[in-house]
Amino acid sequence: MKLAFSTNAYLKFSFPEAVRRLAKIGYAGVEIMADVPHAWPAYMLDEHKQEIRRALNVNNLAISNINSFMMHAIDDPRQKYWHPSWIEPDRHYRQIRINHTMKALTLAKELGAPCITTEPGGPVEPGQSWSAALKLFVEMIKPVADHAQKEGVLLLVEPEPGLLIETVDQFLEFMQHIDSPAVGMNYDIGHAYCVSDDPATTIPRCAKYIRHFHLEDIAATRVHHHMVPGEGAIDFLACLRAIKAMKYDGWVTVA
Repeated sequence: MKLAFSTNAYLKFSFPEAVRRLAKIGYAGVEIMADVPHAWPAYMLDEHKQEIRRALNVNNLAISNINSFMMHAIDDPRQKYWHPSWIEPDRHYRQIRINHTMKALTLAKELGAPCITTEPGGPVEPGQSWSAALKLFVEMIKPVADHAQKEGVLLLVEPEPGLLIETVDQFLEFMQHIDSPAVGMNYDIGHAYCVSDDPATTIPRCAKYIRHFHLEDIAATRVHHHMVPGEGAIDFLACLRAIKAMKYDGWVTVA
């Protein structure tokens, strides 16, 4: 496996400065935030893309993933990156998420990134059933999956505490409705721990869909607050054993 770091932790720095610092630490790859201030796809001019390519080349860094989960640029007052979600009641508002994800897929192709990550449906609205929300999510993501396949980029759904798909069981149910080789899973070890999905036992169950990992630590309370690996309660040795057992040779991004 190869180790990368997300530029999400460097939002106060330009992209070239962020990757310079990560290369100096010793990382081999970087996850690019498809968001402000680094790579919001809707505003990306050719010169911005060239700046990203130059920064990566100068620092000898590869792209592990493009994260299109976050949407700080929209600045929804409810939550800075969950909204607009795939399952917003307003179809026009959820179209912003769809368009953003399609643009992120095209950006990934242009930059040579293997995959992008996206949210797992967003928060379920009050009064909406989980099954109805899943049906809407599937309906919304299918044409985006077609676009991903056309662009030759993987579209990875990332289970998240508090959103539609939180657990491996829910992800596997979602995949029963998806027939696209372009759709896979970003397995976030911290998120799994938050919802009591033991990574050592759940990674083998969804290994055939995993195309990328996020890694961070979580306190023993299982409250969703990212910590530096080693400062929380996750048994990383067991996690790494499970990853090794699936013969994974891709990226693990510290998030």
